[in-house]
Amino acid sequence: MTARLAILLSGRGSNFAAIHRAIARGELDAEIAVVISNREDASGIARAREWGCPAAVIPSRAGASREKHEAALLDRITASRADLVVLAGYMRLLSPAFVRRFERRIVNIHPSLLPAFPGLEAQARAIEWGVKVSGCTVHLVDDSLDGGPILVQRAVPVEQDDTADTLAARILEQEHIAFVEALRIVVSGRFRIDGRRVVVE
Repeated sequence: MTARLAILLSGRGSNFAAIHRAIARGELDAEIAVVISNREDASGIARAREWGCPAAVIPSRAGASREKHEAALLDRITASRADLVVLAGYMRLLSPAFVRRFERRIVNIHPSLLPAFPGLEAQARAIEWGVKVSGCTVHLVDDSLDGGPILVQRAVPVEQDDTADTLAARILEQEHIAFVEALRIVVSGRFRIDGRRVVVE
């Protein structure tokens, strides 16, 4: 059965674009049920509207109630009949209650080889620490920060003259590949969780 994806984003939506292309090419058995942003000015939401995807903005303002924001988010996702929630550069932490509502059905991407450098500015911290290899991780979301079971990782060498921006750009190229690969695993249903490990069957 074709999976229905609710894609959440906060910025340019390049991973959303990669997923959209994979679906259009028949490389991913899914359809985009809704694209939601917490920012009206996110270029990813403009892309969604341009491509005819159902799109919504649910603003997250400083001082606003997280509970009200997530309730509105939940209502919109439920109305879309989405099977999976895909965090494609969504720059808000989801509450444990929200995560439990979609247990093992939320997929996130992070620009490091987790468990190294969770949280913000992962590329800058990789440069600061002098690591020789960085990359990206696609994982299922649990109630920890970037700590859920790992679906796919792709490695990127760190060059001597790299900056956080040049490293981020090369990692992003791999994110587009890794995200589609991970979604194929989840959509297929042919995997199980063994402790913290994802075992593909």
